[in-house]
Amino acid sequence: MRPVAHYCTIIPPYVLDQLAEQGHEPAQRSLALDLAHRAARLQAIAPTPPAHHLTRTIRDAHHLQQAPGKPVRLEGRPPARDGSVNRAYDGLGATFALYENIYSRNSIDGNWLPLDATIHYGQHYDNAFWDGSQMVFGDGDNVIFTDFTASVDVIGHELTHGVTQYTAALDYHDQPGALNESVSDVFGSLVKQYALGQSAAAADWLIGAGLLAHGVQGVALRSMKAPGTAYDDPRLGKDPQPAHLNDYVDTSDDQGGVHINSGIPNHAFYLLATALGGNAWERAGQIWYDTLTGGRLTHDADFTAFAKATVAAAKARYQDESVANTVTAAWSQVGISTT
Repeated sequence: MRPVAHYCTIIPPYVLDQLAEQGHEPAQRSLALDLAHRAARLQAIAPTPPAHHLTRTIRDAHHLQQAPGKPVRLEGRPPARDGSVNRAYDGLGATFALYENIYSRNSIDGNWLPLDATIHYGQHYDNAFWDGSQMVFGDGDNVIFTDFTASVDVIGHELTHGVTQYTAALDYHDQPGALNESVSDVFGSLVKQYALGQSAAAADWLIGAGLLAHGVQGVALRSMKAPGTAYDDPRLGKDPQPAHLNDYVDTSDDQGGVHINSGIPNHAFYLLATALGGNAWERAGQIWYDTLTGGRLTHDADFTAFAKATVAAAKARYQDESVANTVTAAWSQVGISTT
């Protein structure tokens, strides 16, 4: 039986709300679609037996509000003429590679789950999402957002919601929901860093770089290095993410601020990865992966519970006590105690 999954989008509802209030029609339509998606899951793809290797299928919705759509590229087939097809295919592969090569995880569920994606969903749909069984990409409106296949970290982010679904199953509201989002940002960034061969020091630590259309005042959707600085645009508003627990945003919007307050654990991971040095997917990423998959978390874990679990994971994995001390220090810098 498939674990209970949450409908998880890369663009937070408060961003689309801001645009919709200004009469931006693509945002208005995207909000309506997202609301409908939450009320009724898209048509599920029939499960197939594990193939014990990477299996990707890219389907094209042809701008209809229907998924999964018509298959346009299967595993091992040559590139298509459509760039969106190839970016989605490559992004699924890059995510699979990180989890398999670094963490010995066989696909999203640990049991060779086929990776499926639908592209060209809807008309100017301003979002991408994981619905519990597949990824779906909109093309963006090319005024505020571009094609959502453009950022490999966004693909890694959304597929990691699937990993969380099959492991810690963190609730999708308030602090556990912010952790759910943060874990996806962490591994989304690691997918990009691993694909590019970037060290923690060389990485940009941005989520969704390249998604903002020309003329939008910003660099990405979120910054793990400096939460709250990713964009400041008259149409989008200002990036609301805090970097410290003192600035935690208490709100009923966005499922209790899951996309907002994720900036706090995001920043803790950035501080840890850069303090440890080298490649972030190694020690820092291994600690987060062990925490997510090691049975240390309850579904309603808050920031403190997660932080303590990461220290326990560091102690269990590494004999060098300085690693666990560095984890403790990173959390302390964002206002979270592990004692």
